[in-house]
Amino acid sequence: MDNLLSYVDPLLDGAWVTLQLTLYSTILGGMVAFMAGIGKLSTNRATRWLSICFIEFFRGTSLLVQLFWLYFALPILGQAIGVDLRMPPLLAGTIALGLNIGAYGAEVVRGAIQAVPGNQYEAAKALDFTPKQTLWRIVLPQAIPEMMPSFGNLAIQNLKDTALVSLISLGDMTFRAEQLRNYTQDSTTIYTLLLFMYFGMALVLSALMKILECYASRWRTRKI
Repeated sequence: MDNLLSYVDPLLDGAWVTLQLTLYSTILGGMVAFMAGIGKLSTNRATRWLSICFIEFFRGTSLLVQLFWLYFALPILGQAIGVDLRMPPLLAGTIALGLNIGAYGAEVVRGAIQAVPGNQYEAAKALDFTPKQTLWRIVLPQAIPEMMPSFGNLAIQNLKDTALVSLISLGDMTFRAEQLRNYTQDSTTIYTLLLFMYFGMALVLSALMKILECYASRWRTRKI
């Protein structure tokens, strides 16, 4: 029992880092998803192709390699051009996770927008709405609630992916668990605790996404 209690404090310290990383990268990923998803549907060819290239690149390459490139390779490239591009592990992890989840989320945004019935666009045109008004007042209020279940899955996946940042020495839960295991060799207890901590955080995150889903549905009702 004493051993178990001695494991809790380091793991809780790591949990705080994991929570920060999950929050920051999920917010960044949501912003990127909307920009890239809407950009992919843009009538501007440059914007559309830039969005497509971004989405395909970050979906088609390994998140671990993206993380290593930002943390290890980018500073070397910066030295070659005389610019300091070093970044702390938390920032590198946030950017890598945010861009990666944003690329997957962009397809969710695109699909939800395209699922809005065509007669809604015709009605907006009949009311002489501009494209921006149509997007914000007609399309997004109907599309966002459809995105939320998929966004919830992506947020939970993002939480689990945060374990990768332990490989760049960021002291998240996985990093703390590995330190404890190396010191005590008590793999069973430590990794069992880690499993349940991730599971508990995923349950909380899932509940928060459900609340956001309900709020989005009420927003749609008010806007339409």
